[in-house]
Amino acid sequence: MFFIGPVVAASTGSSSGKVDLTIEGWHWPVLLGVIGAMLLIDILVVHRNAHEIHTKEAAIESAVWISVGLLFGLVVLWEFGSAAAGEYMGGYLIEKSLSVDNVFVWAVLFTHFQVPKMYQHRVLFWGIFGALAMRVGFIFAGVAIINSFKITLILFGLFLLYSGIKLLQTHDEGFDPAKSKAMKIFHRFVPSTDELDGQKLWTRVNGKRLATPLLAVLVLVEITDVIFAVDSVPAVLAVTNEQYIAFASNAFAILGLRALYFLLADMRDRFQYLQTGLGVILAFVGIKMTLSYWWHMPIAASLSVIAMILAVSIVASLRSTSTTQS
Repeated sequence: MFFIGPVVAASTGSSSGKVDLTIEGWHWPVLLGVIGAMLLIDILVVHRNAHEIHTKEAAIESAVWISVGLLFGLVVLWEFGSAAAGEYMGGYLIEKSLSVDNVFVWAVLFTHFQVPKMYQHRVLFWGIFGALAMRVGFIFAGVAIINSFKITLILFGLFLLYSGIKLLQTHDEGFDPAKSKAMKIFHRFVPSTDELDGQKLWTRVNGKRLATPLLAVLVLVEITDVIFAVDSVPAVLAVTNEQYIAFASNAFAILGLRALYFLLADMRDRFQYLQTGLGVILAFVGIKMTLSYWWHMPIAASLSVIAMILAVSIVASLRSTSTTQS
């Protein structure tokens, strides 16, 4: 037992080497309440009126969201102790780094469907809202499977290793989102129009209710999140078995993606080695998860390796871009 401040919170080690927390009845309501309040402030106050988000505003919002995520790490430290805080930061860093690729996919979608920049935030808001709901299901199912069948650690680990290798071997290829199977199914079953109606997802044309292009883009945003979650959720579960920590780290990392998108969307060419770094991170986490069936790597070591890989890939990308421009 750790006596932290005025609250007594159980935080003990488990046979897997990861923390085993006693989650009180108020922990989940407080976490969900904080997330809900932040979403309401964002959509009803900060972005109540549709407007184009420029680099300065995106940088400020990114700093705020990252600060909030780190502050919650301090809350975890206060309530559950250093081991739990380490797992939270490990999950946060993994989700944040792996989500960068998602940001660039969004840029392709918005460009292809010619979504005005002033309406992009509203689409991403609902996209993030849906992503949070889906992550709850992914995380609880993943933890339940691992706890019931420990050998799935090896299977998840090998899958992450495969995903990392595949990412290292894959080069960017052009694709047409409008011709994807998802869009063909969407237009087949959902009456749609090619005309925008402000930032509305639905509109009426000649008395008929039709989906606007923004709803089609939102569907694709949700599908891409499911695809990325297949990699990122097992990666986060490689550092923690606690649903509370896994969801909190995912949630606070995801909440800041909208601001990160407006900051990085036009900078993809400057990060040419980022995909390589993300592939290496996935492969490393996969190996770590596979080995955790027999031996658990200390969270401090995992954090250091992931941070180093991410830093090297970013620095190498910026140096390469600088050399090319000169």
